[in-house]
Amino acid sequence: MSLRSYLILMFLATAMCWLGFGFTLFTINPESTNNIGFTLFYSSLFLSLIGTSAIAGFMIRFVGMKKVLASVSVREAFRQSFLFTSFIIVTLFLLSQDLFSWGNLILLVLGLSVLEFFMLGYNSGVGELGDDKDVSVNS
Repeated sequence: MSLRSYLILMFLATAMCWLGFGFTLFTINPESTNNIGFTLFYSSLFLSLIGTSAIAGFMIRFVGMKKVLASVSVREAFRQSFLFTSFIIVTLFLLSQDLFSWGNLILLVLGLSVLEFFMLGYNSGVGELGDDKDVSVNS
């Protein structure tokens, strides 16, 4: 898939997600809905934000770092937009359940940071299997 087709597809999908979020926002009454309504709200907001932040993150990387391959920029932007959007959605959920506190916020940031460091290590080849070229077995 070319970069141009990826951006067009991502933009159209994100626009459809924002339309779905707007529809959800204006048709579901939060005072009288069940868990399905809240699931639709949070999932449509998640998809809308992940698409928007992935496009914005890629554009910032593409303009700012011209020497990096586009595929690497797309992968990094999508990974970080997933983590950023997860942070926003979990924070909103904690606020809605009156569970938001500094302690929970610190735990959330630490958990997402550990996940990001794990993903960075895995993508750099630390987590790959079969990389034992230095090991020699004598029989």
